Amino acid sequence: MTSTAGAGDLTGTVAVVTGASRGIGLGIAQDLVNRGAKVCITARKPDPLAEAVTQLGGDDVALGVPGRADDPEHRQDAVDRTMQKFGRIDYLVNNTGINPHFGSLLDCDDAAAAKIFQVNVLSPLAWTRAVRDAWMGEHGGSIVNVASVAGIRNSPGIGMYGVSKAAVIRATSELAGELGPKIRVNCVAPAIVKTQFATQLYEGREAEVASSYPLKRLGVPSDIAGAVTFLLSDQAAWLTGQTLVLDGGVTLGGGL
Repeated sequence: MTSTAGAGDLTGTVAVVTGASRGIGLGIAQDLVNRGAKVCITARKPDPLAEAVTQLGGDDVALGVPGRADDPEHRQDAVDRTMQKFGRIDYLVNNTGINPHFGSLLDCDDAAAAKIFQVNVLSPLAWTRAVRDAWMGEHGGSIVNVASVAGIRNSPGIGMYGVSKAAVIRATSELAGELGPKIRVNCVAPAIVKTQFATQLYEGREAEVASSYPLKRLGVPSDIAGAVTFLLSDQAAWLTGQTLVLDGGVTLGGGL
């Protein structure tokens, strides 16, 4: 991959970030743009996605492509439009994730489990294949998958989600072996980050939840964005197949 970099400088590079109309995905996209990259962001709903493009700096630096992450036509459209507009895809962030089931693992019905795995596990593999075929296979690149500490520790109430994120972590190391040396693949595993997606895990009891964290606070999107940008960049040029736990220290005591 061609680099124009001084430390933290991503000028001339292009990223695709899925699930990026808000929360962690938007935070990652903003950090990339702040460092000089251009981005394609995806999400299901067109209006919030358009607002996110404006927030990022407009059409000169950001392209929004609405659709479902597990829709093959949407994936190909996003990759094709990114190539047409920006001419390359250096980075992919597989951030989209869903959790339609709260409850025990055994009480998760087959349809919900299948949807969780379709979006959280199979879609990142398909996005990876798409960017490999469009650019990275020939020119190189870097991929970061967004997993969760639920994928490395017991996660009561969100067990099926945790199982899917464990699969993402495992897939990361497998892909790193398959796609090197041209493409690096790494992963981040956040604990609770204050986003709309995670509200059921802390809403109304944030101080209580944060008290179990050695750093005494929950995460915010920028905590994740900086780490993802580092893993994407040439500053992490000798890192692949790794999962970086971003948790405020909470897993030191075995919690989420």
